[in-house]
Amino acid sequence: MGRPNNRIVIAGGGTAGWMTAAALSQHFGSQAEITLVESSKIGSIGVGEATIPTIRNFYRSLGMQDLDVIRATQATCKLGIQFNNWHKPGSSFIHPFGTYGQNIQTSGQSIDFHQLWLQQHHQGKAAPLGEYSLGVTLAEAEKFTFPSPNPPSSLWVYDWALHFDAALFAQLMKDHATSKGVRAVDAVIHRVSQHEDGRIKALHLEDGSEVEGDLFIDCSGFRALLIEETLGVPYENWQYWLLCDSAVAVQSERVETPKPYTRVNAETAGWQWRIPLQQRDGNGHVYASEYLNDERAEQILRDNIPGQLTGDPRRIRFTPGRRVRTWEKNCIAIGLAAGFLEPLESTSIALIETAIEKIKTLVTHFDIQPSMVNEFNQTTALEYLRVRDFLILHYKATARDDSDFWRYCRNMSIPDTLQHKLDLFLASGHIVNYRWEMFHQPSWLAIFSGFDLLPDHYDLRLNQIPEAQRQSYLEGLRSSLRNAVAGAPDHYQFIREHGAAAEPDEEAA
Repeated sequence: MGRPNNRIVIAGGGTAGWMTAAALSQHFGSQAEITLVESSKIGSIGVGEATIPTIRNFYRSLGMQDLDVIRATQATCKLGIQFNNWHKPGSSFIHPFGTYGQNIQTSGQSIDFHQLWLQQHHQGKAAPLGEYSLGVTLAEAEKFTFPSPNPPSSLWVYDWALHFDAALFAQLMKDHATSKGVRAVDAVIHRVSQHEDGRIKALHLEDGSEVEGDLFIDCSGFRALLIEETLGVPYENWQYWLLCDSAVAVQSERVETPKPYTRVNAETAGWQWRIPLQQRDGNGHVYASEYLNDERAEQILRDNIPGQLTGDPRRIRFTPGRRVRTWEKNCIAIGLAAGFLEPLESTSIALIETAIEKIKTLVTHFDIQPSMVNEFNQTTALEYLRVRDFLILHYKATARDDSDFWRYCRNMSIPDTLQHKLDLFLASGHIVNYRWEMFHQPSWLAIFSGFDLLPDHYDLRLNQIPEAQRQSYLEGLRSSLRNAVAGAPDHYQFIREHGAAAEPDEEAA
């Protein structure tokens, strides 16, 4: 009998590599031989420390519990993202992980809540949209508690994610993967050899050894050692719409109790993030080098960090876009090798998750067929396009006119898919749901309302409901949420009691 073709070789570690190794070792068990090659001489990018709620489904599939991961990664809880100065200087809103309000019933029919809110908003009788979201209300009050597993209505639906130390999370994934039999090789990849038909045959290491495989996964980061350097798959550049191509990142001492949301503040030629962990803050400035030089970008970052820096700022260059094909021959690119979209909505790790999930779904055996490759490439392309459009809206929708950067964003043309979604919402209040979208109706509604992109019309069926009843309904929802949040524990209290990695620094708090 011949050797089974079930050898999976992962080139590169970090978050992408070890998440892939952990998930595939859990999924395939003894049916696959998995080797991961990484070099301790090569550092990972590691700028992202914020996630979206899908990360919890990912580590739960590995048998890990929320509080255990919080403790292991020095994490805090994340209910959403606060956007400051994006619509215009002084503006602020939160994009939550959850729904808004509750649909209203009339004559046996259900009308979307946001249609009622729009009608009342135009009459000046509605509070800001976020006041009808439990996720936003909790975040603004700096409260946190686990959502009810059986919420009584959609009003009580919200989700949450984590702010964590990316290096500690990668280590957690590595520990799990190696416990499941993944072989870890610490070495520099010297060269890559190929079969006559172009498929990758082996990774040749600096020490003269080699690692042969059948399916190779490129987690080598921006270098894209396998998918680009070896197989020559081109990259699609999206910088026309997403101008930012640089970042400078640094950690700092924590000077306040950690908030249960990420802060992203718009700047002259980009934006700055602030992510609270249990014992420090993560900070970064994402910017367009065409409009801002590196020295000034770093100075803006330093000026806006209240705590003492704990290291030297790191500069990163990137090209927004995606790999034209993320699966080529016997190689699949995951993470930065597959594409990069700025971390404005914390999608980098989520795109790693979806790539892994597609491998688990499509690779039911290792006799790879073209139909499997094509499906992976088509769905991956759609996922990247949908996230791209969502990010573009953040720039296109601005009312800022205070720099060349923001003026360009306001005036640029946008992809047809995004233009159609925007036009339809402004015409009717309807939000299109495309296939393979990471962000659904509540997320689009958060951005539309946060940038004051609202239709002039609303669902006429609302006119069948007396005005007093409409107002009473809205105020009842808002009052219920305020009452619910009043009894919730403080976020910092929740972390200290249930998920503290170590004794918190009381003076810093």
